[in-house]
Amino acid sequence: MATQTLVDLVVLGALWGASFLFMRVAAPEFGPIPLIAVRVTVAAVILLPLLLRTQGLKPLRGVAGPLALVGATSTAIPFTLFAFAALSLPAGLSSVLNASVPLFGALVGFVWLRQSPTRLRMLGLAVGFGGVLVLAWPRLTTASDWRAVAAALGATVLYALAAHITQRLLGGVAPFVVATGSQTAAAVMLLPLVAFTWPDVAPTARAWGYAVLLGSGCTALAYVMYFRLIARAGPATAMTVTYLIPVFGVTWGALLLDERLPASAILGGLLVLGGVALATWTPARRGTLR
Repeated sequence: MATQTLVDLVVLGALWGASFLFMRVAAPEFGPIPLIAVRVTVAAVILLPLLLRTQGLKPLRGVAGPLALVGATSTAIPFTLFAFAALSLPAGLSSVLNASVPLFGALVGFVWLRQSPTRLRMLGLAVGFGGVLVLAWPRLTTASDWRAVAAALGATVLYALAAHITQRLLGGVAPFVVATGSQTAAAVMLLPLVAFTWPDVAPTARAWGYAVLLGSGCTALAYVMYFRLIARAGPATAMTVTYLIPVFGVTWGALLLDERLPASAILGGLLVLGGVALATWTPARRGTLR
């Protein structure tokens, strides 16, 4: 793996790991839809002027439809689902559930792209989904927790789908254009809903600060880096950032929110990461397990 790719993955892991902390604090005050509307609007306000200044609107012509699709599947819907999950799930647990993205990426590749899975990949999928079950089972005791887990897992499916859509429909488009167009599209989708969902009690300055950090660092900067990774190394490599997100997510949650995950969550997380490693590993030699 190239050094720049490794650096980008670590920085992305830190940024997106922090996003679960920010959502955990800000979502109860804003509500899921308003929080994510603020997040993507901040990102669009940062990115769109830069695109207009350097390239104008020309790069967006002809790809508005794919950008809107990627904006919905990679941002507007999954961000909102994770913000909903943050109302009841600890930040660390949400970040660990997010680690299942490469598993669903492999599944999407099999179902949609007809990619024949090796025996090793099938084993990885089985181990990984076993880990998801271990993670989710203790949280299925109440209706709110059940819905939160379902929302988080639904978001990971959409992330996996969006990575493949990006490569297939926007493979020749500059990463900065994809990031700008998708975040702007997500903002356009969510802003009309804010009028119906804005909280009755104004969010605190702390919640606003986290929302701005979500939009600037965890979205504007992070998505430019992510789409650059997809363009340079492919969706499979880019999705391996989910190895690092739980590490940072659990760390930020423990340091700043005093969260402590139970032993079952740690075991489930290890199973998920082990399954991801098996499902995404490419043997260097022939003759390995298939």
